[in-house]
Order: sequence, then C-alpha cells, then structure tokens
Amino acid sequence: MWGSRQKRRTTRIDTLIGQHSEILGDIRFSGGLHVDGTIKGNVIADKDSRSMLSLDEKGTIEGEVSVPYVVINGVVIGDVHSGDHVELSSKARVTGNVYYNLIEMAIGAEVNGKLVHSPNTEDSPLALGHIDPLEAD
Repeated sequence: MWGSRQKRRTTRIDTLIGQHSEILGDIRFSGGLHVDGTIKGNVIADKDSRSMLSLDEKGTIEGEVSVPYVVINGVVIGDVHSGDHVELSSKARVTGNVYYNLIEMAIGAEVNGKLVHSPNTEDSPLALGHIDPLEAD
C-alpha cells in the first residue's frame, strides 16, 4: 500500500457553487464540480469516467450523489454512489449509504449508513450512474 497508490485524479474544476449559493433542484454535470454552498437535489455526473465532485467543509448536499470520483469534506444527506473512488475527509458527514469501488476514509469522517463495496465493472449499475429501483428487474 505504501507507494503503490494509483494515479491521483487531476480533473480540473469546471463548475463552482459558491459558499453563499443555494441550488434547488438536480444537477447533472461532466468534468469537475466543486461545492462550497448548498444543493437541495441530486448530483449526477454524465457517464464520463473522469467526472469528479469535490464538497468543501462548508458545503451541503441534500440528495443522492452519483459521481465516479467523489471527495467529501462537508455534509451529504442521501446516498453516495461512486463507481470509481470515494474520499471521505476528516470533516465529512454522510447520512446515507455509501456505494464504492475504492474508498479512503480519514480519522474523524462519519458515515451514518452502510458502506457497500461494489466492484467497478462495465455491467455494474453503479458504474453506469444513478440506480432507479423501479427499473431494476
């Protein structure tokens, strides 16, 4: 594990939601999204494997998150779906389940829900985006 860390994600930030901003409704994006404010709705990345969400310690998301690469240092009230990688920093607070392929969790991070490992395969619903229980057979 020491020194065998895979290449670090270096996606640039294409969209910024500022500290004093509040979004009501779902957000669909590709590329990099950094959130310092509040989102009351789902955050969904297009099926671009390079998409990344970064949630600052001042940021809050009240809704589901479905993004390949997620870095959380704020509050998420809802499930987090990541087909690639989840990083939970020391001030991360997640109330909901976290579905991940790879996870990093710092001391102090909290998850009030289940941690569910989901291997990253092309057939995996998590790798393809949001899961709708009504569509599952």
